[in-house]
Amino acid sequence: MTLINARNIIKTYTTGTSEDCTFYALKGVSLKIDEGEFVAIMGASGSGKSTFMNIIGCLDKPTSGEYYLDGKNIINTRLDKLSEVRNQKLGFVFQGFNLISRTSALENVELPMIYKGVPPKERKERAMEALKIVGLTGKEQNMPNQLSGGQQQRVAIARAIVNDAPVILADEPTGNLDTKTSYEVMDFFVNLNEKMGKTIVLVTHEDDIAQYCKRTVRFKDGNIINDSLNKNREAAILKGKQELGKMGVIK
Repeated sequence: MTLINARNIIKTYTTGTSEDCTFYALKGVSLKIDEGEFVAIMGASGSGKSTFMNIIGCLDKPTSGEYYLDGKNIINTRLDKLSEVRNQKLGFVFQGFNLISRTSALENVELPMIYKGVPPKERKERAMEALKIVGLTGKEQNMPNQLSGGQQQRVAIARAIVNDAPVILADEPTGNLDTKTSYEVMDFFVNLNEKMGKTIVLVTHEDDIAQYCKRTVRFKDGNIINDSLNKNREAAILKGKQELGKMGVIK
C-alpha cells in the first residue's frame, strides 16, 4: 500500500514582480513511499529536500502537482484541516527535539493526544507505554533539562508514535547528537520500522546514518537525481550494534 504519493510537485517562491524573480525550489518531483518503507532523503543545502519534507508533512502546499497521503488528496484539503491530518497521519521528530521546556517528559508525550481529544486517563497510559518503548521508564517526571540529548530525542520519538500515526517524519534527528547517541537513536528507528511497522522518512546529510534506511533518495537543484536501495544496510546496523556493545550500551 502506498502511503506517500507525490506527483510532479513544483514549488516556486517569488522574490519580485518579474519572472526572473521566481525561484524553483522543486521542479516536478514525483516520489512514492509504500507502507513499511524506511527512506533517507539526502541533498546539499538548497537541494529541495527540506521543501519536499515540508510538503509531505502537510506544513506547506506545492505550487502545482498532486500529493496523496494514505490515499487522501492533500491538495484539496483546507489549511485549517491540515493540522487534523498531521495529528492523525504523521509523527514528527526534529533535530532540536522541540520539547516544551517547563513540561515533564510524560506531559510532552501527552501533548498530541490533547489535540486529538483523548481522555486524561488514556493519555497518561498511552504516554507511559510510549516512554517504555523508547527505554525511558522512570524518567516520566523529568523535565527536558534533566535529560541528556539522547533521552530528549527519545521523548520526541515517543511523542511521535503515541498517536499511532502510520508515518514518522524525522528531520536530521541525529544532527545534535554525538556518535554513540546517534547509534542509539537509529537503533530505535530500526525497531520502530521493523517491529512496529512504522513507515519512516528521514532527512540526513550523514551517509552512515542514511545506511540504516532501506532506501536513499538524493535531491539536487530541486530534482531527484538518485533513488536506490541500500545494499549495505544490514552491515551498517550490525556495525552500530557492535559499537554500542563496545561502549557497554548493548550487551
